[in-house]
Amino acid sequence: MGIDATAEQLAVARQHRDWHRDAFGYETSNVDFVEGDIARLDELDLEPASFDVIVSNCVINLVTDKAAVFSAAHRLLKEGGELYFSDVYADRRLPSAWKEDPVLHGECLAGALYWGDFLTHARAAGFVDPRLVTDRPLNVGDAEVAAKVAGTRFFSATYRLFKLAALDMACEDYGQALRYRGTPASAEPFHLDKHHAFQPGRIVPVCGNTYRMVAETRFAPEFDLFGDFTRHFGIFAGCGTDLPFGGDASGPSSTACC
Repeated sequence: MGIDATAEQLAVARQHRDWHRDAFGYETSNVDFVEGDIARLDELDLEPASFDVIVSNCVINLVTDKAAVFSAAHRLLKEGGELYFSDVYADRRLPSAWKEDPVLHGECLAGALYWGDFLTHARAAGFVDPRLVTDRPLNVGDAEVAAKVAGTRFFSATYRLFKLAALDMACEDYGQALRYRGTPASAEPFHLDKHHAFQPGRIVPVCGNTYRMVAETRFAPEFDLFGDFTRHFGIFAGCGTDLPFGGDASGPSSTACC
């Protein structure tokens, strides 16, 4: 299903529906297009927990209530489904006056999400562990526009957000590993996210969340799974949240709380 707020875009999509039906070998089209606002998906009478994947490309930045988009996407996804989307981000919260500037709005800059607020919205909606897939800095080429946004850095980034109820808040170590089976026709790795590129045939230790993102999603048939959740070994090394406490436990200590 495709959703767009403009009748013109929907007309273009519908014109190509039969071409795609024939190209992919279907007798009848299995695609529908609906006019609607992604900030008000609840009004479209869509069945909760009925979608495997929701894809969005540089649209959420145009929406005022971004938290509503993430909440609605989480409600519509099946358990194990994902929101896979690209958008524009900023390194800080932007002045509200920018939203009234038609040029900045049209350039997808006025509504760019501060990355910290994005993480807050995503986790509040139930997407506990957002995974960055790709990112690159955005250079503003127009001198007039660049002057308006001087001091702010913008980025284009793709994230995948999995709806998995049992994800941990941090990368925990359960002694698990994954092996990507690959395909006979290609030796290309599978990129789960920016930090996980699985080479075919190689066994890779992973944290519990990464394990679930494969074992409990559509990717499971492509992998061999090693381990379970019966034993916990602490935080997963190298994830950026190592044990914060220093010092040598063998020295003198006190039983006092602080």
